[in-house]
Amino acid sequence: MEYRSNAAQDGSRTKPKPRGDPVIRRLTQLYTGLVLYGASMALQIRAALGLDPWDVFHQGLTRHLGLSFGVVTMIVGAAVLLLWIPLRQWPGLGTVSNVVVIGLSVNEVLALVPALHGVLLRAVLLAAAIVLNGVAGGLYIGARLGPGPRDGLMTGVCRRTGRSVRQVRTAIEVTVLLIGLLMGGSVGVGTLAYALAIGPLVQLFLPLFTVPEPARPGPATPPRTLPAQPPVEAALRP
Repeated sequence: MEYRSNAAQDGSRTKPKPRGDPVIRRLTQLYTGLVLYGASMALQIRAALGLDPWDVFHQGLTRHLGLSFGVVTMIVGAAVLLLWIPLRQWPGLGTVSNVVVIGLSVNEVLALVPALHGVLLRAVLLAAAIVLNGVAGGLYIGARLGPGPRDGLMTGVCRRTGRSVRQVRTAIEVTVLLIGLLMGGSVGVGTLAYALAIGPLVQLFLPLFTVPEPARPGPATPPRTLPAQPPVEAALRP
């Protein structure tokens, strides 16, 4: 007599166990991206070839408002968050973590990396910083736990207009750069390189790191999940 298991008798198949924990993956990806983002900012500062466009904007405002650079950065971040409202973009864990983790990461990397001499070495460091910034943005935005204030503006505009990350990010960076320049912010070759390259880089890396939406399970097996931000797939079109 041939015996079969209950699963074999009812014709069911054993489902493969899911690999890894999606919650752990998303949290790990979020904080890895934020740390790398701060590191990339510190490397660009050490390259000393020009601030990124948003910091040019912050510096220009500082000259006119008489406030510290840090205070102006926070004010601009809060103002950008207000622009999320008509875009129906909502903050998440990543939005809050953005401010704290990136700031700490910048300080740590600045303490570890000394000022460099030689144009060639500084140019290599600048290129590495810009590419790392694109990778970091793809990681923490792709975790779907809430982008930073400025990145949320980008993804919100992408969804509302149907434009690509490359187009929207480049337009935002160039706009704030021009305004910052008119207000007296410092601009260098690194500023222009960042403004033109960061949009295509985020466009390249974001699809690679975006965590897919989990499949909806049956009522008996609810998954352990974190609240997700609106899907970013609409912003991934070329």
